[in-house]
Parts: sequence; structure tokens; C-alpha cells
Amino acid sequence: YSGSEKPYTDLMTRLAYKLPITELQVRAEQTRFLRANGKRVERSLSKNQTDLFYQVEVRDLVRYAAHLPRIVSRTHRPPRHALKMMADLGFGPPQPTLVGVVLFPNRHTVLEVRPLRALRPMLSIEDQFCALNLYQLALMSTLSYCDFGQEPPAKPIDQVSFQRDPSVGHFFADRLSGYQEPWKVDAKQVQHFYPLLEEVPYSLRFEILPFDPELYQQNRSELGEEQEHPARLHFFDDEKDGTDTQAFISHHDEVIIIAVRGTASGVDILRDVNAHQVNFIDGVGKAHEGFYQAYQAMHDFVRRYLDQFYTGQRIVICGHSLGGAIALLLAEGLRRTEDTHYNILLYTYGAPRAADSEFTDGASALVHHRIVNHSDPVPSVPAPWMNTTANIWIPGAVVLFSNPAPGGLLFALGLVRLTGNPYQHHGAQQHFMPILLPDGTRSSVLWTPGCESIEDAACKRALRLNGDMPDRANLIKQLVQSAHHSMVVSYIPAAWATLRRWQQTLDTHGTLVTAREFELIDEALFTMQHQLREQRKKLDLHRPANQRGYEHHDPLSQEVDRLKDSRDRL
Repeated sequence: YSGSEKPYTDLMTRLAYKLPITELQVRAEQTRFLRANGKRVERSLSKNQTDLFYQVEVRDLVRYAAHLPRIVSRTHRPPRHALKMMADLGFGPPQPTLVGVVLFPNRHTVLEVRPLRALRPMLSIEDQFCALNLYQLALMSTLSYCDFGQEPPAKPIDQVSFQRDPSVGHFFADRLSGYQEPWKVDAKQVQHFYPLLEEVPYSLRFEILPFDPELYQQNRSELGEEQEHPARLHFFDDEKDGTDTQAFISHHDEVIIIAVRGTASGVDILRDVNAHQVNFIDGVGKAHEGFYQAYQAMHDFVRRYLDQFYTGQRIVICGHSLGGAIALLLAEGLRRTEDTHYNILLYTYGAPRAADSEFTDGASALVHHRIVNHSDPVPSVPAPWMNTTANIWIPGAVVLFSNPAPGGLLFALGLVRLTGNPYQHHGAQQHFMPILLPDGTRSSVLWTPGCESIEDAACKRALRLNGDMPDRANLIKQLVQSAHHSMVVSYIPAAWATLRRWQQTLDTHGTLVTAREFELIDEALFTMQHQLREQRKKLDLHRPANQRGYEHHDPLSQEVDRLKDSRDRL
């Protein structure tokens, strides 16, 4: 290709992985499918129309094809060149430069070239909360739990493939690149959840970079541990180094997407428990030590990718549970990177508190939409008062059985924050409030309560405690098993329902919350206010006489007022 049209010139001249784009590829990308689903039209050409008819693809006709999609099944395959076939079978010398299809002399031959079109998930790059992003990024956050699916997974020699479904590589490099709609983002998934996709020229898809040792020196297997391949470029899996952090990254000309995996292993649970506060060196304030270690582990991986492929795109980051907490630290760390001006958009699902109030204040410019399911206990931890120092509370728990008094003191000191700032959520909370409709159908309404006691109530229900010091290990076990914390069971269906609700609201010019739904939620808020007032009365009975009369200053009274403000907002 010798033209000057973007994005082809950018892809051909970029610093890393310059693509050998041909004129044929450009023309194939500007051609549309006759059928909307991209399937071939099986033709029956008569003798007077042509002697021979072959269905070909761009990769059949060019020398370098690692960046092109795999060949789709076809009825009319072109014949293979005899020398190429013998070389592939080991009966002749290699023929690396022999490309093309065989044409016979004096025969009228028709070649039908398959269009080079791809599908990509639609995303909004605007700051304001978007129901489309709510659903799409819920799928991406869930996909982050899958393997990359590359075969071979490491030390490839000449080519790679992505056959495993579901996997990150299969989703982007096989299905979307081949103009097929994927629906599975979880290995145990039964219900189909299709992303909303737009058709684009192949070069504008979410890219999985090519693997071609002949064309790219960095792909050569002789490099050993330094060898680059798609899994190493797009997929971060820190299992061998101890943090077990996992994430994937991809891009097109407008968006770079980063999805971080949540709790999935015993190592993840240990990191969740480690709620000791440490300095957030890349910004201000203090962060949860376990989450901060995971952020540090993947920071260089993300920066290397951005250094090679960032050209001013909106960086969209998402994550579920633990992944949401790590995503927050990553987003703020990138936002504060000097001389880069990264423009970050963050969506998190069921994320715990990741840092203290100083961090939250310092990150106020970061655009963060924090999605919370009302019955999900994870967003309620770690509690604001916590500073879980493992090297204190673990010995305390051990001593507790043999010597309760000093053991209990050590255990308490290991959990409670005595100095510094409290843990605090960051971002604008979007809250799924469950409702039971008169016909027995369970649904939910997404709204912005601005009141953390609503989500904290879920933690108390999960623990079945009135108390002040939850057992973190037991808590995490419950959280991981909680259906209300699940993406496939809980968050994705609620996000899809919300997107449909928004669409129907636009069609009918109605309101997002119906009068009947308001009544149901109002009843729930009234119940919570009543419970708080009853709790305040009980505490007041134990209050010294000289301290009575100031009840309106206590935290319970303030929370009652916040619930009233939440109702007014709804």
C-alpha cells in the first residue's frame, strides 16, 4: 500500500510491530459483506460464466499474513502449489517466499476475495456514566478471569493459535477478528450474553499483535525469556512471582482497554486480607498493602504496552472485586504519570475500599464510576477503621487459643487502625437496588444513593454480626462464594436490564424509575431509617445524663439524615 490514508499509514510506520499492509488488504477492508452475518454466499457458477471459481482470502495472496485473520471455512478452495505442498510435507526445501494461488493457463478463473471486516465492542469515551459501558465493561471484567488461550502458551516457534473458548485470545483474535459474535466470557456460563458490536474495517478492531519471527526480531525463540509473543504482550499473569495478579490489555485507534481480574485463588484471598496501609508512592495518601503490591506487579507491564501503542486514545480501565481495587490504583498511578497526559476512564464492579481518605481526595479528578450491587458485601470492606497488619493479628490469633487475654489484644491491634486516615471509597457510586415486583419477578433499579450505609448493610447481613470486628478470613470466604458478588449471576444481568431500561425510557419518553418502583425502594429506605433510630434509642439508654441532648451529632443521626438525602435524590 502506497497511499496516505489513516490508519494504514500509522500502522505501517509505528515504532513497534509495523504492519506489512498491502493494497489488496486496504481494498478488502473497504468492501462489505453481502450478508449481514458475514457468511459466504454459496454460488453455483455455470460453465459459460467461468471455467474455475475459487474462494480466497487476503492471506492466500500475500507473503506476510500473521496480522491477518485465520481462514474461514470455504467450499471452493484454491489448489495448493505443488512445491509448497511438498515442502510442508517435508519432501522438499522450504518455500517461505512462495505465496499466492495456482492459476491454470487458458482457463477463465474467478477469485472471490473475502472482505476484511471485523467486529468490536462499542464503548463510550465520554466522562459521564453510560449504561452501554456499564454492560460492555461488565463483560470485559468477567473475561479477565479467563486464560489468554494461546497455543503454545510460551516459547512459540513459528505460529500461534487461539482455539480455547472462552479465552481472551479467542474472543479478540479469533471471534471478533473473524467477524463472529462471541457470547461466552466465563467457562461455566450457560446464559448467552452478547456484547453490542459495531462493524469496522479490520485494521480498526481491538488488536492482538502478530507473531512472525521472520518479520519481527523480538518474536524469535532464540531470545529465550526475552522473547515477545501475543500472550506476553497482552496478558499479565503474575502467578509465578507470588501476587497472582491477572489482567489483559488491547487497543484500537480510539480506545485502550485494560481489564483486571478479581479474587480467584488462595493467593488472592491472602492479599485481600492484608489490609495494612502503605504509602501510595505514585500519588498521595495510603493504600491497602495487598492491592498496592498487585498494582506494583502489573504497573511495568501496562507502561511497556502504552509506551509502544498509546497514541492519544482514551484509556478505559475496568475490574471486578479485587480487580476493581487494583484498577483504581492503576488508574490513579497512570493519571499522575509525568509528561504523558493519559486520559483515564474507570468502571469498577463490587470493588472493596482500596485506599484512605487522603488518596481519595487526591484522586478527585479521576473519572470513576463505581458499580455496587445492594446485596454484595465486598464493597463494605475493609471497614474504615481497619488497618489489618498481618504480622500482628496472625500471631494474635494463634496466641488467642492458649492465652486469651494477650492474644485477644494482639488480634485487635492487628485489625484496628490507631492512627492515620480511614479507608474511604473513591468514585461516584451507582447502586443496584433490588425490588420484588407484585408478580414475584425480581428486578433492580440503578441509582446514586450517595450513602455508604446502604452497601454496608450487605456486609452485616453476610456476616450475621452486629459487631465491630469481623473475622477477615471468614469474611473473604463468604464474599467469594456470594452469588450477589458474581458477575455472571448478578452484575451482568442487572447491567443488561439497566441498558434495556434506558433504551425503553428514551423510546417512551418516560422516567428511569416508575412510581411503583419508587414505592418499593422508599419502603426499604424507611425500614433502614427505622432500624437506625431504634439502634440510637438503645445507645441513648446507656448514655450518661450529662451527654444527652447532643444525639443529633452522633454518627447514627447523621446516617439517618443521609438516608433522607438519598431518598430525595431518588
